[in-house]
Amino acid sequence: MRRLFNLIFFMALLTGGGAAWWLNQSLTINTESVDLSVEPGTSVRGVAQLVSDAGVQVNPDLLYWWFRLSGDARQIRAGSYEIDRGTTPYSLLQKLVRGEESLRAVTLVEGWTFTQVRAALLKAEGLKPETQGLEADFIMTALGKPGVHPEGRFFPDTYNYAKGSSDVAILKRAMRAMDKKLALVWAHRQTDSPLKTPDEALILASIIEKETGRSSDRATISGVFSNRLRIGMPLQTDPTVIYGLGDTFNGNLRRRHLQTDTPWNTYTRGGLPLTPIAMPGKGSLLAAVQPASTKALYFVARGDGSSQFSDNLQEHNRAVNKYQRGQ
Repeated sequence: MRRLFNLIFFMALLTGGGAAWWLNQSLTINTESVDLSVEPGTSVRGVAQLVSDAGVQVNPDLLYWWFRLSGDARQIRAGSYEIDRGTTPYSLLQKLVRGEESLRAVTLVEGWTFTQVRAALLKAEGLKPETQGLEADFIMTALGKPGVHPEGRFFPDTYNYAKGSSDVAILKRAMRAMDKKLALVWAHRQTDSPLKTPDEALILASIIEKETGRSSDRATISGVFSNRLRIGMPLQTDPTVIYGLGDTFNGNLRRRHLQTDTPWNTYTRGGLPLTPIAMPGKGSLLAAVQPASTKALYFVARGDGSSQFSDNLQEHNRAVNKYQRGQ
């Protein structure tokens, strides 16, 4: 009996030592990494099989029993993972339990149009292009805003996502972010603002975004546009004209373009244009509802990114001659 006990004890030590050795040995992978996608509801045995099917050279039954005997099998989370070289059975389980998904990122830039947003999402690595080929109105319906124009409705920011995520999910996050930002700034609008709705604030913010990249000028530009809206003076802003021209614009804005009527031409039509013309950032949103106190009705680009503001047309013409015509 003593010899039998010693033999069993020795075999247990050997088995335990072998298990400990195996748990800390790197799994064999023929590439730098393999992708593992675990769908919600996948069984523990199914997860082990998925690891093997993904390209990891491991016995799925052995991996399954490790998951079970660890006591953490029920904690394995669904998600998209990367299994790199050097991953051990022990570290693999820790990754799955912690939900350490392989994340990518896509950046939506301030001033981009919806067309540019869609192009960026299409190029984003590992992002399912579920909206590819769909018309804008179908996309907005899928996002829960049927009949709403998509321009300017998404907040420019960097969005992380797991490999295999849908571009619809990114658009939903960006749309919710814009809704929250817009609601926040609208709650802090000036009491004498000529803007009547949050949508009007979004439209004006998009124009401010396209008019300048200098944060110090945004509030004053907003003040100019607010002054014009109060007295019924056309906004006469070139970015709205360019937006209305669409793909026909070749980069050279001419007088005939200013006279070509579209729903976005603020030379031929009074008030704000029909929709936003781009995605405004937080600074432009805030400037739209908190314009600077100014008497200026005109501004012109100086050529260095800043603007020259004028209270009357005579001053403005002199500024145009100086900064635009080199006189």
